Amino acid sequence: MVRQNSPARGEPVSRPQLIQSMIDAMRVPDLRDKILFTFAMLLIFRFVAHVPVPGVDTQALSQAFQQQALLGFLDLFSGGALANLSVAALGVYPYITSSIVMQILTPVIPSLKELSQEGDYGRQKINQYTHYLTVPIAFLQGWGQLTLLMSSGVLPNVEFGLNLHTFAMMGSLVAGTMFLVWLGELITERGLGNGISLIIFGGIVASFPQMIGRSFLQSQDVSGLMLLGIIGFAIIFIIVFFNEAQRRIPVQYGRSVFRGGRMERQSGSSFLPIRVNTAGMIPLIFAFSIIILPGTIASYFRNPLDGGFVNTVATFFTNTLDPSNLPYWIAVFILVVMFTFFYTIVIFQQQNLADNLQKNGGFIPGIRPGQPTQDYLNRVIIRITWGGALFLGGIAIIPYFVTELTGIRALTLSSTSLLIMVGVALDTMRQLESQLLMRNYEGFID
Repeated sequence: MVRQNSPARGEPVSRPQLIQSMIDAMRVPDLRDKILFTFAMLLIFRFVAHVPVPGVDTQALSQAFQQQALLGFLDLFSGGALANLSVAALGVYPYITSSIVMQILTPVIPSLKELSQEGDYGRQKINQYTHYLTVPIAFLQGWGQLTLLMSSGVLPNVEFGLNLHTFAMMGSLVAGTMFLVWLGELITERGLGNGISLIIFGGIVASFPQMIGRSFLQSQDVSGLMLLGIIGFAIIFIIVFFNEAQRRIPVQYGRSVFRGGRMERQSGSSFLPIRVNTAGMIPLIFAFSIIILPGTIASYFRNPLDGGFVNTVATFFTNTLDPSNLPYWIAVFILVVMFTFFYTIVIFQQQNLADNLQKNGGFIPGIRPGQPTQDYLNRVIIRITWGGALFLGGIAIIPYFVTELTGIRALTLSSTSLLIMVGVALDTMRQLESQLLMRNYEGFID
């Protein structure tokens, strides 16, 4: 195939590379099918997200979202389905939780650790266990969400408890989660990009127009909106910069080959890329889940008419861990930094970089193989993780300061949403670029 970088007859001589690459992608039949299949699956997801559970009071549901910060956080991973209390209200969050649990347990449980080292078979078995664990997690999460919504009067005509109606609703929610996971895996297998990430991405993008429109209707401060837009673009630039930042450690490879009746030693050089933000968005998920939970539980025990010890403790947690207060965001920052270090160390322990280098005949110049290499890599990882941890901590607390600066509360600039969107967009573009380069087309980034 000839490299497709010259304009066809009748086309403009110059064209932006991004637009040209998109046109080239649509010209390749199998790549075009992947793109169209991905869009079709996302369209099905958006239809499912609007199929409501019977008996929902939409006005009470809207008020519950204004009062409960946990609902807004969980709605992020449901792609807006929880805001409609649809059959897909749990989204893919139970699957994400299950995946995180399996990643943490793999280096701890010997049988799982051995299984992870058995290649494709081991990965398939761990993926199967992840799916099994998703079902009980989805059931428990669905029970918690319905309990929370019942206390807000969202389901006024439903008698919630151990009865057939409740289990039918729970079954619908669990089935909706597994259906979305299945759609995501179909996208990963036959489409373009990571399917689970794209479903979250699609839900966030779908909710943005409504959020922006509401902010324009409720806010008369045009300068504040312009400042909010500028800050948003600045955050996107910072996210791209840190997501692409990496420390390249030089690696030398040596091997022996038999040539001309004698053994010769050949060598080559490469590098080991260690990303500054290895943990991705996982620390943010951990931090927000933990920081929101105490306040949510405390709200059940708070009684303004009771002046006892339980009410005092519940009031303290409810007021302190409120997203409108500064202590809440300080706690979020500390938790994000802690979880970033924890998750990064877990990830690198699973990779066994020093052992893999030694098995493949590789070594870091000036560092002895084995344990000295492991100690050196650990020092490098700890140093650069400080940059990633402070970056994620800053991303987590930016919404509070942006809201205080612009004075616009109708539109919450969720930096977590931006982090997810930018990360998914970059990964999808890389996959599309690699597909184009394999077919001798120009990619997005040259």
